Amino acid sequence: MLEQLLQAGPLLYLLAAVYGLIMGSFLNVVIYRLPLMLQKSWRNQCIDYLQLEQSVNHQPDSSFNLLKPSSHCPKCQAPVKPYANIPLLSYLFLLGRCANCRQAISLRYPFIEICSSLLSVYLVWHFGLTWQMPLALVFSWLLLCLIFIDFDHLLLPDGLTLSLLWLGLLASIPGYFCSTPEAIIGAAAGYVSLWTVAQLFKLLTGREGMGHGDFKLLAALGAWTGWQMLIVIILFSSFVGAVVGIILILFKGHKRENPIPFGPYLAVAGWIALLWGKQLISAYTQVLY
Repeated sequence: MLEQLLQAGPLLYLLAAVYGLIMGSFLNVVIYRLPLMLQKSWRNQCIDYLQLEQSVNHQPDSSFNLLKPSSHCPKCQAPVKPYANIPLLSYLFLLGRCANCRQAISLRYPFIEICSSLLSVYLVWHFGLTWQMPLALVFSWLLLCLIFIDFDHLLLPDGLTLSLLWLGLLASIPGYFCSTPEAIIGAAAGYVSLWTVAQLFKLLTGREGMGHGDFKLLAALGAWTGWQMLIVIILFSSFVGAVVGIILILFKGHKRENPIPFGPYLAVAGWIALLWGKQLISAYTQVLY
């Protein structure tokens, strides 16, 4: 791997690392603000639909978005100055504290930036200078957003899952990751499979067992990887989700009736399937036969 990195040119990977950090900083904004934007939008729609008088706290959607207001400390509300808004470096320079109030800044922010940077470097190495590389980068960044939003809010926003779905279908036209028929069948089968499981669970227990966002996410993953990879994604994500759920119940006091996000496990399984799914299936069939 080291020889391949050197042959491709260190500058390319340095650029990928820096760009990954910048994108990670933007992903932090999306992860934090998009759920709040959706909550405001849903609240405003409810007010309009029920014809309620607008309360003092009712604000138009344009007052809060991915661009406005500018970055600020969530504790003291002081605007973040440019020198304190450099991905990762500012966190290290300020020792993980706000430049104004000196309150600790969550480790999540540099963690997501580092994850984005490492993913970017790896994908540039894995795919090289091909059309698959930028598509895989967008795929990975969207999944990273979905993972943390689902952990925080048990929510997989349509704006992200459907964008992932349509982009996967478009990528299948030139056959970058799978053929168009495989992508279409994968999207349909991915949605229907989890929808069927959820309906059976509701029929047997009388409770909702899975959110509709999970259906859409698996449909999107099916569009990227093709229908053949769905079984790999479902088995891997279900196994990891079950293990994590058991650990939370046994050691963290998590109650059985409290929901556990399934989207992060689907996302990780889908990412693995996109990069190594065919190799995993080939290795599995060789062991069997």
